Amino acid sequence: MEGTVFTPSLEGMQHIKSPQGEMLTKPFLEVCKLVLPVIDKFGTAMTLVKSDIGGNISRLEKKYQSDTTKYNYLYNMVKEEVECKTAKGSSSCTNGLLWLTRAMDYLVELFRNLLAHPDWTMAEACTDSYGKTLKKFHGWIASSSFTVAMKLAPDRKKFMEVIAGSGDVNADMEKFCSSFSPFLEENHKFLANFGLDDMKA
Repeated sequence: MEGTVFTPSLEGMQHIKSPQGEMLTKPFLEVCKLVLPVIDKFGTAMTLVKSDIGGNISRLEKKYQSDTTKYNYLYNMVKEEVECKTAKGSSSCTNGLLWLTRAMDYLVELFRNLLAHPDWTMAEACTDSYGKTLKKFHGWIASSSFTVAMKLAPDRKKFMEVIAGSGDVNADMEKFCSSFSPFLEENHKFLANFGLDDMKA
């Protein structure tokens, strides 16, 4: 593989915004999809996260494909649901975007932990990131199944070797975190404007 497992998503990030600075639906979802191969390398520890991310991407994609012009901009889906008063529904695209963003927050935090704490095991890095991101929005059941899953985290050294490919994995991981975070922050800010950023599971 050319470069690291992060190379495709780093390239994809250059296309997330329109020349006017608007968040575009398709490129944003594409980058989220490109993160899935990284999650695969975690094996069973990330099954929950992966199915959650995959489900939310499909929900948003389906909506986008129903009218690619109307939903070319990511936030148009949310604005429409806010107007129709359906944004808070559990099957809404707004909810899908919120949870997709939160799952990505978790991954960014996890990669940051791997960079900042070379002595931590993978399970420690995962648990710490979970505590900082998803935990406060999860109920008891989701939280305990997550905790169990973290015990299945792969060996850190092996994991880093697998995702490194032929590139500098630490540099790419750092670049991924710093480049992707602003998009996630923008999603949170946008949702917070409508009071939609604190929905729990």
